[in-house]
Amino acid sequence: MIYAKILADSINSSGDRLTTMEVQFHRFILPEFNTHRVFSRNSSSSRAIPISRQIDRIEKNPAFPVYWGMNKPGMQADIELESCDVIHANRTWKKASKSAIKYAKKLEKLGVHKQTTNRILEPFMWHKVIVSSTEWDGFFEQRCSPLAQPEIRIAAEMMQKAYNTSTPHFLLKGEYHLPYLTFQDLNFPNKDKIKMCVARCARVSYDNHDGSFNQVKDLDLFNKLATADP
Repeated sequence: MIYAKILADSINSSGDRLTTMEVQFHRFILPEFNTHRVFSRNSSSSRAIPISRQIDRIEKNPAFPVYWGMNKPGMQADIELESCDVIHANRTWKKASKSAIKYAKKLEKLGVHKQTTNRILEPFMWHKVIVSSTEWDGFFEQRCSPLAQPEIRIAAEMMQKAYNTSTPHFLLKGEYHLPYLTFQDLNFPNKDKIKMCVARCARVSYDNHDGSFNQVKDLDLFNKLATADP
C-alpha cells in the first residue's frame, strides 16, 4: 500500500521549513526516488530484513504495478493495455512473484545470506522510507507530473498533500526537529530525545516499527551505532 505521513514538521525564525515524512511505495521505484539529492533519507534494507519476513509479506500483499502501459518508444507509456490484457498482466505478475518466492526459498535452504536472496524478491516488495528535506518543490514538480511513472507519481501526490496540509511547528533557538518523538519521551533530557529519535529513524532499515517504542532499547541502539567502526 502506498502512503505518506508527516513525522515532524518544523520552521525557524528565518522561515526555513524542515519536514520529515514516512513514505511507503513500490520497491522498484526506489532508484527514481534516490535521484533527488535534496533529500536526506533512510529506508528498509534487503540486507537487514529476514528472508522469511519478506516472503510472508509478499505472499500476503505483493506490490503490483498500478498501471499497465502499452509498450512503445520513449519513457512514457501513455496508453494502457486493454482491460482483458490488464487481467492477464496482473496474473503474470502474480505468477512471477510466486516464482521469485520459490527460488528465494531454494537459496535460503542453501544457506545464502538475505543480502543476496532478498534481491530476487525486490520487484514485488513494498518499501518504507524516512525522508527529510527543506526543498520539496522540484520533487513535486517532476514526480507529480503525468510524465512520471504512475507508481512514483501516486506516492509524490500523497507526499505533496501531506506537506500542504501540515502546519509546521515553530522552533526557538536551541529546540530540535525530532521525528518519532512521543509524549512518553517529553521528560527525557534533550540529548536523550535526540538519540532516541535517531535510533527510531535508523530502525526503518529493519522495517520493524510497530507503533510502540522502548526508550532503553532506543538509547542502546544509538550507542551501538555511534560507536560502530565504521
